[in-house]
Amino acid sequence: MINKSRLDSNRQGIGMTSQGTRDRLVSRLRLDGIKDERVLNAITQVPRHEFVDEALASRAYEDSALPIGQSQTISQPWIVARMTEALLDQGNPDKVLEVGTGSGYQAAILSRLIPQVFTVERIDELLRLARRRFHGLRMNNIYVRYADGHLGWPSQAPFDGIMVTAAAQNVPQELLDQLKVGGVLVIPVGSNGCQKLKTYRRVEDGIEESEICDVVFVPMLSGLT
Repeated sequence: MINKSRLDSNRQGIGMTSQGTRDRLVSRLRLDGIKDERVLNAITQVPRHEFVDEALASRAYEDSALPIGQSQTISQPWIVARMTEALLDQGNPDKVLEVGTGSGYQAAILSRLIPQVFTVERIDELLRLARRRFHGLRMNNIYVRYADGHLGWPSQAPFDGIMVTAAAQNVPQELLDQLKVGGVLVIPVGSNGCQKLKTYRRVEDGIEESEICDVVFVPMLSGLT
């Protein structure tokens, strides 16, 4: 885990956005099966209320998805934690790609754990807001790009891990091709009625697939907006 100082006290929040509220969320996640203390510590440190609209700040530490505009959501904290655990499983990645920056919260969690986080987003307005949040929180190891996530970030490949935060009907071959040997892709796969969170690990002679749990994500779309 990267050794970073805690965020400034003026980012810690008060009342329903306080550090104590954040700690209670982490306690619930631990009871609900999140085991990696590195992940739980990252969730303790990152102020989720900074990644939602001010009107929703009092709900930031509920274990639920919340709207962020543009028909997108910030993922439920349990899902954020479980996907991060899956990305860290069996290794300590140095360089990862996130597909679907959204509010920026998932990238912020990854930035506490991984030296280099690359993230791509197809919705310009969301990307601009996320970039400002990263700058304001001094998360200088996050690199952003306005791009179609199906294409990944070829110029920065290969990656130790790739995380996709929207559901794909089919796993993009371009993303599999950008994994190092030993690297893992964490991605929801399926339609709105039936989605599975899966991992795809690149090994010397191919790809190993495994299933984690049922999930509900917005669809992974092509093009820029």
